[in-house]
Amino acid sequence: MASQETALDGATGDETGTGTKLKRNITGPLLYLFILGDVLGAGIYALMGELSADVGGALWAPLLLALLLALLTAGSYAELVTKYPKAGGAAVFAERAFRRPVVSFLVGFCMLAAGVTSAAGLALAFSGDYLTTFIDVPPVLAAVVFLALIGCLNARGISESVKSNVVMTVIELSGLLIVMITVAIMVGGGRGDITRTGQFPDGTTPALAILSGAIVAYYSFVGFETSANVAEEIRNPSRVYPTALFGALITAGVVYAGVGIASATALPSEELAASSGPLLAVVSATGVSIPGWLFSAIALVAVANGALLTMIMSSRLAYGMAEHGLLPGVLARVLPQRRTPWVAIVVTTAVAMALTLVGDLATLAETVVLLLLFVFIATNLAVLVLRRDPVEHEHFRVWTAVPVLGVASCVLLLTQQSAKVWLFAAILLAVGAVLYAGARVATRR
Repeated sequence: MASQETALDGATGDETGTGTKLKRNITGPLLYLFILGDVLGAGIYALMGELSADVGGALWAPLLLALLLALLTAGSYAELVTKYPKAGGAAVFAERAFRRPVVSFLVGFCMLAAGVTSAAGLALAFSGDYLTTFIDVPPVLAAVVFLALIGCLNARGISESVKSNVVMTVIELSGLLIVMITVAIMVGGGRGDITRTGQFPDGTTPALAILSGAIVAYYSFVGFETSANVAEEIRNPSRVYPTALFGALITAGVVYAGVGIASATALPSEELAASSGPLLAVVSATGVSIPGWLFSAIALVAVANGALLTMIMSSRLAYGMAEHGLLPGVLARVLPQRRTPWVAIVVTTAVAMALTLVGDLATLAETVVLLLLFVFIATNLAVLVLRRDPVEHEHFRVWTAVPVLGVASCVLLLTQQSAKVWLFAAILLAVGAVLYAGARVATRR
């Protein structure tokens, strides 16, 4: 996909934290599991039924299409993160490329809004049917307490948060492996129908159905971009970041395709689409003696892991934007001993708590995708613009055609969004515009 561009050895190899207020504690394996854990989050556990309604039993097709589209933009992130390994991600890239504060702010705000919106949706998913398997509490109260616990772990330190992610990633991956293994046992016993994996809903055009399903499937892959916001805490990012990024995405794609084939083999698409816990329904249909409470616990871990990594991203993004003057400077304050951005963590957690009071999971998920598509367009364009800005250290260089195709893929996905989702995103962007105007006025005063 790319080549290595070499120059003088620079600060990206810094493993001691020199030149940054944050501690470089993320190694290559930890980064791989960080990205894999974020990508493997709640999307595949909660939205397989929605995907089945679009493409019937051909669940693997939109999942693979979404993987290819995600890899295009991931190539641009690999170049920019290794070229500019600073917290702030897409907002920093836009600032360097376009030199317009309003563009940088809106790109960063889209990312930030997507992050806290996603965390709110995950908190609601956590407090829903899977949690009621163990305890019956008001969903909003459970979501708020859940986010508070996530915020405390985030504030304790990036090392503790990422190491917790290792454990949770292994657990959520085991849940997906359980789905595939139990269905394999089912097929070995002469049950299930693998021919359903090639069946589309009656009256649909397969190509259009796959494209429509790719919107839902794309949500299952978003999360890789959060890794850009911990670039300042990665050891030797120029060497480890591209390998970890592409490795995690391809791993997730292979697992997703396997889960899609297994789900369609075990259950008809109508039953999958009608279930709010589709993977639990798949495991139950196999007849293998896996306790329902065990799979519910695994699903809760998957949701919790996604929320933790999303809130890590959101707080580091807010910190990075504050460091670059795009948000109030108070958000750049860090704990003296822990060296974590505590003000940014408190603020982003509070906003996510407020968002649990509005919206539903499906709308929040589609809004997250819409907001991130604007971020991805800006990032792909930034790669091309910043080719004129050489740096004196080794970094990854993607083929020029990749960001061009990345922009085209994002525009294609934007055309598939509903009017309701566009309206929801427009309201969030209007809030961002007001905040930006207020910040500019305060700065002048």
